[in-house]
Amino acid sequence: MILVTGGTGYIGSHTVVELLNEGFDVAIIDNLSNSNIRVLEGITAITGKKPLFEQFDLCDASLLNNFFKNNRVDAVIHFAAYKAVGESVASPLTYYHNNLVSLMNLLYAMSSYNVPALVFSSSCTVYGEPDSLPVTELAPIKTATSPYGNTKQICEEIIHDSIKAHPKLKSIALRYFNPIGAHESALIGELPIGVPNNLVPFITQTAFGLRDCLKVFGNDYDTPDGTCIRDYINVTDLAKAHIAALKRMQKSENESGFEVFNLGTGMGSSVLEVINSFEKTTSVRLNYIFADRRSGDVVKVYASTDKANKILGWKAEKSLDETLLSAWKWENFYRKSIAN
Repeated sequence: MILVTGGTGYIGSHTVVELLNEGFDVAIIDNLSNSNIRVLEGITAITGKKPLFEQFDLCDASLLNNFFKNNRVDAVIHFAAYKAVGESVASPLTYYHNNLVSLMNLLYAMSSYNVPALVFSSSCTVYGEPDSLPVTELAPIKTATSPYGNTKQICEEIIHDSIKAHPKLKSIALRYFNPIGAHESALIGELPIGVPNNLVPFITQTAFGLRDCLKVFGNDYDTPDGTCIRDYINVTDLAKAHIAALKRMQKSENESGFEVFNLGTGMGSSVLEVINSFEKTTSVRLNYIFADRRSGDVVKVYASTDKANKILGWKAEKSLDETLLSAWKWENFYRKSIAN
């Protein structure tokens, strides 16, 4: 059984779909703090299979230990974490407590029950403001620009140190760039609770009329159009990389014990380029304004994906236009489904 923590969340749910389609037995632990139980219906509709689901917080070590005691877990894919840059700046202690304690509890349980493999959901924020682009896995880890980014750095260090102390444990950390889009079925997608912290759901909610206006944070950066540049990767492409990482550990191919891989497209797109792509593919005009820069934001970052392409045999395939259209289809499907 593959345990997916945070499996009803955005990236977690898409990864659960890919696992089920590959024939894996899957269990989800999620406290539903930033997801909706209805996601399970979408997963089941897509795959024809319903994963085991338990609702509790990973910061509760006792409940987590009981889960491992009562279920045979062969590997873990760990998504469960708070993930908003701006929110982490406003509430750093909340982020440090949740993201670090949950991981430590998980590693304790894995060690106690001899679970050998962990795929860790990391982030390109570990690189901070990079010296050169595209960013490779050998780029120096700089001081994080946000508490969220710092928790990802610390989590990677915790995993690395744990592997040195417990050599039977193997782990691959996947450093995401910017996941966007939705499953091609439009049955699952990004579903933020409250006001979105990420660009694309704010775009789709504004286009749908749920938000009056999209704020573009900063138009005076040192970029061609003055807006921040990110590497936007389709969420299904991203999910498939987790399967590749899992299979690599199952084959004992990661002999070093701890490996890191960048997951992106290898290209950067500015905020305005994303807006223009959305308007072109959907024929919907967006109401947006420029606002002050947002604390914690990196100016520009995009990935070198050569390592993941070569070693994992994985490559992002879907275009920005295709991905933004999938996000719009999901927004429409979801809003109509909850209205009925």
